[in-house]
Amino acid sequence: MKLGIMGNGSIVQVALNTFATMPEMEVKAILYRKKSEERAKDLARTYGIEKVYIDMDEFLADPSFDTVYVAVVNTLHYAYSKRALEAGKNVICEKPFATSGKETRELIDLAKEKGCMLFEAVPTRYQDNYALIASLLDQIGPIKMIQANYSQYSRRYDKYKEGIVLPAFDPAQYGGALFDLNIYNLHFIVGLFGLPNQAHYFANQGFNGVDVSGTALLDYGPFKAVLTAAKDSASKPFVILQGEKGTIEVHSMPSEVNNVTLTLHGQPAQIIGEDQNDRFKVQFGKIDRILEAKDTKRCFADMEKTYNVMALADELRSQVLE
Repeated sequence: MKLGIMGNGSIVQVALNTFATMPEMEVKAILYRKKSEERAKDLARTYGIEKVYIDMDEFLADPSFDTVYVAVVNTLHYAYSKRALEAGKNVICEKPFATSGKETRELIDLAKEKGCMLFEAVPTRYQDNYALIASLLDQIGPIKMIQANYSQYSRRYDKYKEGIVLPAFDPAQYGGALFDLNIYNLHFIVGLFGLPNQAHYFANQGFNGVDVSGTALLDYGPFKAVLTAAKDSASKPFVILQGEKGTIEVHSMPSEVNNVTLTLHGQPAQIIGEDQNDRFKVQFGKIDRILEAKDTKRCFADMEKTYNVMALADELRSQVLE
């Protein structure tokens, strides 16, 4: 994959560390904003990136790469992805993919119109254990209850308590627990079961209205799902799928899908699948193979799942900000 990167935040540093271990990944250029010029140039020197751009038109006109990795603030995902697609580039956009289902649908339609491929960089869907879980759901019988929790005490929360609002806690920047952490829980569950019949979001709101933590209750008719995320407190992450005949448990972040056990009634718990500890490497490796195979069917099937998640997340967020 010949790649151009839009952005130079902390997630880009993580991605570049991973790309350095993947011979198939060639980072050709990076686009930065004026205020982060020195950081962008430092990343370019450290990782051997040939070209550094501040002008988006010049960046997108560069023929040395055909795929763009969009890793900017949440509110710019849609605009940057749109510009890249209009320039004929494939796009891999960080989560959350956009700010609404409407924006997501527009980008899917534009990608198809331009003959480009489009991906959301959400590691869950590319993990082998996630596919294994999907294949084993029938073994635990009709699903009755689901619980998921992804909570991390944010390193920016102390500043927030002091009244300093960084993007991670700015509702105008789509900060908060729902779009940061609970989005992974939504991907995990909606990716397996589709959209619920009803959904409600119950949030603990900070002084500026942002959801510092919250729980989404999804009603699927025969079963319910309770999805919790927090940036103001911590918990061990987990996903538990309870069926009439047994239980599947994930004792890891939903983005990693590691340490998975299957317990059927009357039988001891058994570890299933193999752990994959570098979720970025797995994710970008799978995306690279989809691009190489020109597998548009897989690409846009995944993007329909992204559309469902973004439409649901937008609905849940509106319940908090009403």
